[in-house]
Amino acid sequence: MKQFSDFAKEEERLEGGKVKLDSILDQEITICGFTLAKSNFSKNKTGQYITVQFSKQNEEKQVFFSGSDVLIDQLQKYKSEMPFMAKIKKVNKYYTLS
Repeated sequence: MKQFSDFAKEEERLEGGKVKLDSILDQEITICGFTLAKSNFSKNKTGQYITVQFSKQNEEKQVFFSGSDVLIDQLQKYKSEMPFMAKIKKVNKYYTLS
């Protein structure tokens, strides 16, 4: 008979202090991981928001939240490449990795 612990996976919690996305624009960061969740205040196409865990050089891990469809798409597309270094840019009304 199977044990519950053999197949049950706990949802991964991302550790770190919360920061506003605008406070880290155009700074090189290391993206460590992310989680997606359904948004109660959906203003984007996906109806989801993303929690992104990152660190700056020699600093503790932190997290930011975003409903950016572009960031959600990019991070899902390149998930297998994590961790990686990037900058987040604001182009007109959206955020993108560069």
